[in-house]
Amino acid sequence: MTEPLRLVAIMAHPDDESLGVGGTLARYAAEGVETSVITATRGESGRYRGVREGEGPDHPGAAVLARIREEELRAAGAALGVRDLTLLDYVDGLLDRADPAEAVALIAGHLRRLRPQVALTFPPDGAYGHPDHIAICQFATAACVAAADGASHPGDAFAGHAPHAVSKLYYMATPAGPWAAYQEAFKKLVSTVDGVEREAVVWPDWAVTTVIDTREHGETVWKAVTCHESQIAGYERLRHISPEAHEELWSRQHFYRAFSTVNGGRRRETDLFEGLRA
Repeated sequence: MTEPLRLVAIMAHPDDESLGVGGTLARYAAEGVETSVITATRGESGRYRGVREGEGPDHPGAAVLARIREEELRAAGAALGVRDLTLLDYVDGLLDRADPAEAVALIAGHLRRLRPQVALTFPPDGAYGHPDHIAICQFATAACVAAADGASHPGDAFAGHAPHAVSKLYYMATPAGPWAAYQEAFKKLVSTVDGVEREAVVWPDWAVTTVIDTREHGETVWKAVTCHESQIAGYERLRHISPEAHEELWSRQHFYRAFSTVNGGRRRETDLFEGLRA
């Protein structure tokens, strides 16, 4: 019996799965690939309809927002065809302060349970320097190693699952075209950390190893994005971007192949499962 193809996206916050890799998840789910999402936090430190906690009476508070955003995440996952959705329950905004051994073991345990051939996560710079994005990249990368290690014991909750080797790990990559489209929608995306303003450094086109055609799934992705209703104040600008920017955002997604045990070389991939299909 042929092993089914499985894909997991390991993200930091609710809405990362839709805005970050929604087209990819939708495409592969439509092809029959078993897709999963692991999300580290519930996004409770974010805005509610554009308002931060303490800035006005309409914000419901962090605890309520966490519940709202979990519901939105589950609805978005269903829209994208995600079969398994896991929340790790780390604190939004403090993921970089989580115990690394614990976080890596927890993700490794889920990798053993889900047994994906392909994993996706943020790039090492967190896309625009966001500490949570950087942390989940580090934890996910280490977890791919730990999950395959027969001497590594992710924890009692997964004691019944044998070690599992992920065949391919990808980082999200944003070359100049898509980043210009994001800037058109969101103006300047920055993360201020310890008083230092961080912003994206775009990937040179030659460094992108993999481009996935997602043009047929734009409506599905937009449906998933709009499930995150508490965040919609920020997303409304996506409705009014130019046709060229719309094409850049929704027609294809770009990745860097961090490692692969089944293929390699300079030729650009158009399939995350290249080297794995029978």
